[in-house]
Amino acid sequence: MNNFIKFLVSHSKSYGFIFPSSDIYGGINAIYDYGQYGIELKNNIKEFWWKSMTYLNDNIVGIDSSILTHSDIWKSSGHIDEFKELLIDNKNSKKRYRVNILIENYINKIFYNNHNKKNKILIRLNKSLKKKDLSDIIKLINELDIYDPISKNKKDKYWTNMHFFNMMFEIKNSKNLFLRPETAQGIFCNFINVQKSSRMKIPFGIAQIGKSFRNEIVARQFLFRLREFEQMEMQFFIYPKDEKKWYKYWINKRLKWHLLLNLGKNQYRLINHKNLAHYATLGVDIEFNFPFGFRELEGIHSRRDFDLKQHELSTNKKFIVNDGKKNKYIPYVIETSLGLDRLFMAILTSSLKEEKLKNGKKRIVLKIPPYLSPVKAAILPLVKKDGLLEITKKIFNNEKVNHKIIYDCKDSIGKLYRKQDAIGTPLCFTVDYETIENNTVTMRYRDNMLQERIHIKEISQKIESKTGLKNILEKLLK
Repeated sequence: MNNFIKFLVSHSKSYGFIFPSSDIYGGINAIYDYGQYGIELKNNIKEFWWKSMTYLNDNIVGIDSSILTHSDIWKSSGHIDEFKELLIDNKNSKKRYRVNILIENYINKIFYNNHNKKNKILIRLNKSLKKKDLSDIIKLINELDIYDPISKNKKDKYWTNMHFFNMMFEIKNSKNLFLRPETAQGIFCNFINVQKSSRMKIPFGIAQIGKSFRNEIVARQFLFRLREFEQMEMQFFIYPKDEKKWYKYWINKRLKWHLLLNLGKNQYRLINHKNLAHYATLGVDIEFNFPFGFRELEGIHSRRDFDLKQHELSTNKKFIVNDGKKNKYIPYVIETSLGLDRLFMAILTSSLKEEKLKNGKKRIVLKIPPYLSPVKAAILPLVKKDGLLEITKKIFNNEKVNHKIIYDCKDSIGKLYRKQDAIGTPLCFTVDYETIENNTVTMRYRDNMLQERIHIKEISQKIESKTGLKNILEKLLK
């Protein structure tokens, strides 16, 4: 774990964003709880995604399917047979790795500027993975002389035989029940229900936000790879002949959405899949530059008619639609799948700053996009006397119905500002002696610490204009 990740983990726990799950019992590897500010940020991210999908697109609706799912769903979708990871153990360090990630990370580090060399190795690796040629993969590991990336001891280069491991959680003592490893199948199984109940016509989409579960043996890097995680997915059903058009459309649409987060254009890149999942025929990842390098944030895939056809074969339910010209077909599907926890982490890593001030002191500040900030504004008294507390409390009570705001009087004004900086509050309104005279307050901006005087009646409008979601959603329509 690098120093910045340690700093991020510590800050997240100290300020109520992320706690280790079951912490008082020693915790559970790769499972986390969202704290009081973490859940607010998480809900704001979900609201932004949900409204972007279902409010701004009149041909996309949302559902919420169950977490517990029948095993026949996963047999039909191919997950029981195909949803397996190839694992390998280091004999010296006793650490376990996913084989493809072990090799990919190693060659990215060793052959950083030699793209031809990297591509040749990746082509060979992907061919061997598809053929399940384990002997060639272990041969490749030995040829590259790969050693343990965690211990970083070059003597730790002796590896065990590889083995496949199914990543689904089966519910013990409960026949035919699994915790879902993805949310997509709940959408496919409800395709007929949604189409008939809403009378949707192709092309249309079904969106969903929900928990998924994967038995990750190799779970590291904080929120990046978890056993329990949340996905924001949309399956878009199309005419087969329009596959490439809609595939390109959703790549551009989703990349535009990410760039509106203002985390830095150079922090993203598009990577075409070389080793597609069993259900996909086209695939691209939107990768983000995390502290440990570029990793997948969102995937856009063409699943074609694989899933609907498999469920039709298994259930005898008809997924065929008519285009109105006597042409019948099973719709193709373009999928957009975004990891909510990964996006949460991307926002935190990009926003957490340690800045040196003019007086030589430092401040820690979370420059979260204002419309996603857990708290939109803080109402603070300059001092706790002369009636300032009562005025502050009155302003807070008037505004708390409209916005997520905080009232705090437990420290000096300087310390109160620092706390709000650390949790990412974009605006602070300070009640002082001038407030008593003319009903004005000091408005302080988080990012540059500049201040201005405004009238009490302007507070609500300022919070809305500076932190509201409406303005950013309007940009998506342009």
